[in-house]
Amino acid sequence: MTTTVAPTGHPAGDHFRRWPAEIRTLMAGTFAVRAAGFCYPFLPYHLDALQLSTRTVGQLLAIFGIGWFAGSVLWGWLSDKIGRRLTLTGAMTMAAISLPLLAQAQAPTAAAAAAFVAGMAYDAPRPVLSAAIAEGFADDKTRAQLNATRNFLINVAAATAGASGGVLADRAGIPALLWANAAVCAIFGALAWLILDNHTVTSADQPTRPSLRDILRDTRLAVLLLASLATLTTAASLFSSLPMLMSRAGLSATDYGWAQTANAAAVVALSPLLNRWLSQRAHRSRPMTGLLALSALILGISMGAAALASTVLGFSLPAALAVPGEVIAFVAAGDILARISPPGAYGVYAGIWGTTLAGAVVIAPVLASWSLTHGGPSLAAATTLITGVLGAALCWPLAAITKHAPNPPPEGR
Repeated sequence: MTTTVAPTGHPAGDHFRRWPAEIRTLMAGTFAVRAAGFCYPFLPYHLDALQLSTRTVGQLLAIFGIGWFAGSVLWGWLSDKIGRRLTLTGAMTMAAISLPLLAQAQAPTAAAAAAFVAGMAYDAPRPVLSAAIAEGFADDKTRAQLNATRNFLINVAAATAGASGGVLADRAGIPALLWANAAVCAIFGALAWLILDNHTVTSADQPTRPSLRDILRDTRLAVLLLASLATLTTAASLFSSLPMLMSRAGLSATDYGWAQTANAAAVVALSPLLNRWLSQRAHRSRPMTGLLALSALILGISMGAAALASTVLGFSLPAALAVPGEVIAFVAAGDILARISPPGAYGVYAGIWGTTLAGAVVIAPVLASWSLTHGGPSLAAATTLITGVLGAALCWPLAAITKHAPNPPPEGR
């Protein structure tokens, strides 16, 4: 296993230059793929153009999320098993093939198949990068800084995709955006093949690698997954429920782009301050369970309020107010995950945790479409708020079982 240590006490730009080439490549590639990640945020509008019902659109978005769920586990496991270069090259090739097919799909069946495969590849860089950070940096503060930087880049990139896509959607059309998304994935796949090493973390120098049974019996991971699922379901509303709500209110993809612009502005303004504060807290002996609970409440309240909006400003304000919850949620969950992940299983733990985001992507649009069908915006607001409160409540038992518990030794070792 290759282990690297980054210096601390330097500005973020200096940090970036001092990071290993693998980390720089993964960070830059993750940003580029997500900044051109028009597929998910504009998929509801693409499906609406096919004149599908609200129920069918929700189902197809859920299928995309199911693919995301399967891909999170697959890419995390493969990152440990066959190495990061092969894993990312394969995932990005899959994206480069499936996205044009999704752009051209007309029938619901064809759209469902393409959406599933595109969903599998959509978030592939995240578990690979998470594993690289957890494996290569032993210092909690450095890991927190890297996770904060990663999440900052992802948030800015996602907001950039929403804002730029909103401008380009009316001019070029959403199918053209999907083709552009595919092109960027192809480029990143080629760079991953050329630049990344293909070492794994499951070689002979990792004799204590836990078995699948050990991982499934880890109660801390199970409760973290439940708390993260509830919290991230509210966060996923920003890219799944929000376009559905805005479309229902008669607003266009360009209007949705303005809401994402507000989110991007808040990310740029608030993330440096929040990241500095979170990095300082990383040295504490206790995991960031309290902060994860706080993020769930912030997201539940802000995105619940978005369900009651009817204007561009009304949707844009909650999109901006959700940013502190987004930033805190991913850094706090990353801190907890790094503390409980056994050596040799960083990739698979990161991949399993990634299923919570995928699960949120499945649940959020289904929950929104069900709420809008049966009770309208008021029920959508209530269910979003309740989901956030549930995420916060689950952090209480999580805090109790992660307070002093060390990594359990694998069976038979």
